This record gives sequence, C-alpha cells and structure tokens, in this order.
Amino acid sequence: QVQLVESGGGLVQAGGSLRLSCAVSGRTFSNYIMGWFRQAPGKEREFVASISRSGTSPYYVDSVKGRFTISRDNAKNTGYLQMNSLKPEDTAVYYCSTTTGFKWDSWGQGTQVTVSS
Repeated sequence: QVQLVESGGGLVQAGGSLRLSCAVSGRTFSNYIMGWFRQAPGKEREFVASISRSGTSPYYVDSVKGRFTISRDNAKNTGYLQMNSLKPEDTAVYYCSTTTGFKWDSWGQGTQVTVSS
C-alpha cells in the first residue's frame, strides 16, 4: 500500500516562509519522480514543482520560480518544498505525488497553506 503524508502547512503573513514535507511509504521512493501540486478555493488543481529521482533537474511553474525550492532525501523517503517570499495567491491546499514518468499515481491528503496580506 502506497501512502503519502504531507505536513508543514500553516498560516503565515505575506513575505514569510514555510517548509512542506512529504513522507512516502509503500514503495521505493528513489525510483519515482516527485512533485507538488496545489488547489486554491474555487480553482482547479495546478502543478507547482517536480524533481527527478536523483534530486537533479528541478522544474517549477513560472509563478513560483525564484521563491520555491523542491528537494528530496531518498534515504529518508521524504520530499520537501521550501516556500519563501510567500504571497496571498499561494494560499491553497498543497499535495505531493509521485510518478514513474507516465502518470501521477499517488496522492496525499494535503496540507493547508494560508498566506495573509
């Protein structure tokens, strides 16, 4: 059974920082690409960032480039999303997921990030 558990969300003021974690179990984490997604109230889920199996070649959506950093620690079976210079428009439920490259196949329950102006 594959399980992903997000944590680290909370309420911060604009300009603040949060570090999200994604604990993965039930599979060999190092074999999978890992990504972060978010869904704001009244909006569809959107892609935020992804990282390769080895931790190289990170990719970010334009709106978070220069502010967010995705990373992973395969030995700890955990992925991370460091979020700096947060903006109110970053407010959303954040989800992590994994893929072999074909389809995002597993999802966590999400963690709420709220950024006040």
